[in-house]
Amino acid sequence: AGLFTAFRVLGRFSGHVPHVLRYHGRHREFYLAAAVGRSVHTYSVKKLGIVAVSNTLPQDITCLAADRLLMFASYDNILHALARNKEVVHTYEGHKARIHLLQPFGDHVISVDVDNVLIVWNIQSEEEYLQIDFDKATFAVSALLHPSTYLNKILLGSEQGTLQLWNIRSNKLLYSFPGWGLAVTTLEQAPAVDVVAVGLVSGHIIVHNIKFDETLMKFQQDWGPITAISFRTEDGHPVMAAGSPVGHIALWDLEEKKLMCQMQDAHSTAIAGMTFVPGEPLLITNGADNALRVWIFDGPGGTGRVLRSRMGHSAPPTKIRYHGQNGEQILSAGQDGTLQSFSTVHEKFNKSLGRGSINKKKSKKKGLKLDTMALPPITTFASEVAHQSDWDGIVACHQGYITCTTWNYQKTSMGAHKLRPEEFSKHKPIDIYATAVDITSCGNFSVIGMSNGRVDVYNMQSGIHRGHYGKEAAHEGAIRGVAVDGLNQLVITAGSERLIKFWKFKMKDLVYSTELSSPPSGILLHRDSGILGIAFDDFTISVMDIETRKIVRTFSGHHGRINDMTFSPDGRWLITSSMDCSIKTWDLPSGCLIDCFLVDSAAVSLTMSPTGDFLASAHVDDLGIYLWSNRSLYSLVSLRPLPVDYEPSLVALPSTCPMQDVDVSGDEEPCDEMIEYVSPEQLGEQLVTLSLLPESRWKNLLNLDIIKKKNKPREPPKVPKSAPFFIPTLPGLIPRYIPPEEENDTQSKVVNLGILAQKSDFYVHLEEALSTNEYKAPLDLLKSLGPSNIEVELRGLSPEGGGSMEVMLSFLRMIGMMLNKKYNFELAQAYLALFLKLHLRSLSSEPKLLEELSKLSMQLEETWIHLQTLFNQSLCVLTYMKSALL
Repeated sequence: AGLFTAFRVLGRFSGHVPHVLRYHGRHREFYLAAAVGRSVHTYSVKKLGIVAVSNTLPQDITCLAADRLLMFASYDNILHALARNKEVVHTYEGHKARIHLLQPFGDHVISVDVDNVLIVWNIQSEEEYLQIDFDKATFAVSALLHPSTYLNKILLGSEQGTLQLWNIRSNKLLYSFPGWGLAVTTLEQAPAVDVVAVGLVSGHIIVHNIKFDETLMKFQQDWGPITAISFRTEDGHPVMAAGSPVGHIALWDLEEKKLMCQMQDAHSTAIAGMTFVPGEPLLITNGADNALRVWIFDGPGGTGRVLRSRMGHSAPPTKIRYHGQNGEQILSAGQDGTLQSFSTVHEKFNKSLGRGSINKKKSKKKGLKLDTMALPPITTFASEVAHQSDWDGIVACHQGYITCTTWNYQKTSMGAHKLRPEEFSKHKPIDIYATAVDITSCGNFSVIGMSNGRVDVYNMQSGIHRGHYGKEAAHEGAIRGVAVDGLNQLVITAGSERLIKFWKFKMKDLVYSTELSSPPSGILLHRDSGILGIAFDDFTISVMDIETRKIVRTFSGHHGRINDMTFSPDGRWLITSSMDCSIKTWDLPSGCLIDCFLVDSAAVSLTMSPTGDFLASAHVDDLGIYLWSNRSLYSLVSLRPLPVDYEPSLVALPSTCPMQDVDVSGDEEPCDEMIEYVSPEQLGEQLVTLSLLPESRWKNLLNLDIIKKKNKPREPPKVPKSAPFFIPTLPGLIPRYIPPEEENDTQSKVVNLGILAQKSDFYVHLEEALSTNEYKAPLDLLKSLGPSNIEVELRGLSPEGGGSMEVMLSFLRMIGMMLNKKYNFELAQAYLALFLKLHLRSLSSEPKLLEELSKLSMQLEETWIHLQTLFNQSLCVLTYMKSALL
């Protein structure tokens, strides 16, 4: 298990597979199921909030259908049934080619593959009920429908234009419709019985009565084949909606038999699925542009407006950056020309800032398809939250475009200013464009680097040009990166001619210039620590300290162009992504690679949360933004350097559902690298080591009599009422239960002197130590006692307290052993001080004990002199550091 683990994906809402609308009888609510990649998302239509995500299937879902209880999803030639919107409960295997049509049919489900094989499956037993092979040359099945009230019958449409009505139970062809000579793309049941709408490849919609084989109405759209049809079922609104491959929707009035209105650019790609909500003026649409929209028809003229929507990028994101310091918003610029904000908390906080435009008013009039005013996609941007409520806080560079745009996060729109040098205000050069941008931490200025080596400063509030660096240009080559430090003192610029230059921000003077080993491809500054990451064209990375202006670390190991870099919030890690599909984490203090993993498609952009909890990545040809959780925050992770021959593992990208650790017990098993370091009791024999006991256990041993006087109760203690349900415990620091004793009815009045003269455990251990010379057991016992018990034990060592001179000698030898080994140093001092206080008279009259004491005195003196020297040295250095003018 590495440093980062897959968490979930943001910004994936829809694909090219038509959605499915389901009604939940108990909830009395409609739910919408949409296939997104390899899983199915279920949304409530009421709020368009996600309510369930299915388990991930092995491949991308290509077909989706549902009945009252189950959802059916297929990929390639395998069909699965999912229960409770989540787990796979049935698998149907038998097709030889990719399934492209599905139709639930009571206790059965019908699937058709691209080889023209139709199979009817028994849902529960997973067995084939029926298989029909059609000849591709005469009847290639392209649409499938179960007409209402037609028991056991299905209607099939073909690429040749003919239609066939089959009885599935008896396996009979009941009727062949000659058709209209054009391929059928879709079939839809009308609200009237026997009436079916047929969508053709030419853009014609035929409303046909299949009972009498009569065409009732015929409509035509000029936007290509019909992709989806739906009927509005409310009273008094006979409306049919038809979708097209270019994203427009036509609404047809069935009473007047004419076009009611058009909804142009409902989606930027083909309308994949379209459903009117039964009994409500709501139309749900989805498309391959990664958008789900709910339209409401409540205005004049019958046209719809967007009531609710969930949308991500319709083309892969190119640059992502966390916005603000709370780690809850990620700004993302995509190849679709839009700038969007995705919330890591909930989808309802997602915002779209729209797409860049030269002239917003003209763009609105022309619509999406004819918009000649649209700006190219954003290549890089910088954002700052300071003053974002007062003026624009985001500045962006566009692909091959000289003008940089400002954006307003609060208003969720493009900002007021177009930033470009004054000499290019009249004419736009083709070969000069903005390549790098940064915004100051105060949000007042933006610094923009150009492909011709110019670096300009603009005021963000007014958009006024505030000067440039260098006489003509800051660099001879193209600018590869710009950065401003946290205090607006320095501007750092990197040029393709292998130079990094430091400029005074305000005076625009060159402070320092240094040559690099290779042309830089990009730079990234961690403002808090003043560390500059530099990526090179030769796939290496260097780290420069901007205070000393020296390169302090160099990392090599990538085998492809370095796409992006990000620092951890504390500046300890530098995380890099490359075209070799690897994401590597470098530890700056140790200068080592501590984590590396591979992904299926290369990460084009990386950003680390300011709170350090997530790493976000965007990938080649992928619409999602993927979150990886930082495991070091919540579990034990080895941060040791990876070996030279380390083979990184391929990690699957996260799915929509937050991923759980599958095998938690297995995860936590300590391997050689993961074993937590346990500090030994003593690091070295020469080091004076203290015990880990709290001060309260040894510091007040000399003052116990004073403390006891202070704490003496004013009233005699009251006997508590007996509480039979409390198990009696022994007094002491570690609670222990009193073992149950057998009750004797007759109590003897004769005192047993054996009980009074009983020796304590400590006393017994000291006696044994006289012969064995092992003092660990009595010391451990003493360490487990509280101050009062320690005093009682030490009092009991003297002959007056029931002890003996031999045991007192043994105690002094135990203290000598502690001073020799130099551990539990403060305990040795405290125990010896209390011992001397209690037994000073008896000690002075015993020559054996006096001899042992003189040995102890010499040991103590030696240790203290050694310690005093060390203390004096440290104090001397500290005093010098405080007083010396460095």
